[in-house]
Amino acid sequence: MRHLRDMSRIPIASLIGLLGFLAYVVAVVTLADHVLQMHWVVQALFFLVAGTAWALPASKLMIWAAGGR
Repeated sequence: MRHLRDMSRIPIASLIGLLGFLAYVVAVVTLADHVLQMHWVVQALFFLVAGTAWALPASKLMIWAAGGR
């Protein structure tokens, strides 16, 4: 188990970040197909939330990768 403890967090966080972002984009694009048929206010709210919602998990992942809490 020592080799896992000594392993750098950056490659792990990079892989998790890329896979997570890919899954997020697929989910948002799939949902956007349905939202585009709705009222423009619903569309605006959806794209506002979808465009910024990824930032919190990404920041937490970067802090963890840097060794922070």
